[in-house]
Amino acid sequence: MTPNRRGTGGPEPRAARSIGPGTRGRALRLMIVTPSFHGYCASHAAAFARLGYDVRTVRYDAYDTVAEKLRLKATVELPERLHLGARARREGERRRLTDRVLAQLRSYQPDRVLVIKGDALDDRFWDALGDMPRILWLYDDLHRHDYDDEFLRAVGPVVDYARSEADMLRERGIDAHFVPNAFDPHRVAPSTRRTGEIVFIGSGYDNRRELLTGLAAQGLPVHAWGRDFSRHPVDRLRTFSWTRPPIRASREVPLERAYQIHAEGAAAVAIHGLQNGHAMRTFEIPGMGGVQLVDRDDVDQFYDIGTEVAVWHSPEELAELAARAIADPAWGDGLREAGRRRTLAEHTFDHRIAEVDALWD
Repeated sequence: MTPNRRGTGGPEPRAARSIGPGTRGRALRLMIVTPSFHGYCASHAAAFARLGYDVRTVRYDAYDTVAEKLRLKATVELPERLHLGARARREGERRRLTDRVLAQLRSYQPDRVLVIKGDALDDRFWDALGDMPRILWLYDDLHRHDYDDEFLRAVGPVVDYARSEADMLRERGIDAHFVPNAFDPHRVAPSTRRTGEIVFIGSGYDNRRELLTGLAAQGLPVHAWGRDFSRHPVDRLRTFSWTRPPIRASREVPLERAYQIHAEGAAAVAIHGLQNGHAMRTFEIPGMGGVQLVDRDDVDQFYDIGTEVAVWHSPEELAELAARAIADPAWGDGLREAGRRRTLAEHTFDHRIAEVDALWD
């Protein structure tokens, strides 16, 4: 049966299979099918390789050259904004991305497949997997994925980064497992440089702009990185937006540099809003020895509030904590040391990948 994510069918349920590295006289071939998403796939692949897998990573949405990026803007994103046959253009891009993945699948012939997000691929991909052992890692809020319950029940183990969503999916008969995000200590060493700034790295959603602008208006040295904050002409064109909040801003940086910036600031702000799970920053900031100011009380499932991270509930409380981080570096140093120690002990990619790897059985 050809799988369909929109309620008219699903992949045939597969029998459970249990095979581990080395049982066939060679390392098992694992294909990770993933979005590019800031290069986190390199951390997944490295952690699986440390478990003994032969890993091939296929970034289905890789737009690595300027020509590819311009083609995407001209043929998909701009028509979508102008409402010019957007659906047909998006489906055409979906077919193109799926063709890329299918070619890699035929070439590599993996023993197992880990699909991260994967909803930019059409039904031919799922059909091609047949009964091959696979795990689907949603890796974002459920409502951002184009999957229905029938599909999720049949596809195999499903991993969700939000505990509330994993619980809900299990209640609906889906083999769902909660695996939170993580930190990769192998990517770059912590920076000992200190800038004294209140730093933020990420997308410029309205609530984030408002909060950061409010901090800057109180005289706090706010610095944001990302295409939605950058005033560079290229970033304004990429985001189809000219306006920017009145704060110090810089262009996007590679993940390794983002890791270091979190450690260098007097404090790093984590803003989730309505997001269900905890973002990567929840673990990256303390993992790099940064002072994390986070907006979620349920961070206590990972860190001790007050000794490893600091939590805020209002713009006023955020401003107070940011000012304290600048004025009282000894307080911040305590959070840095304790937060990093906890992260390395419990919240690395090696910890998470071990949980995912256990789901093949």
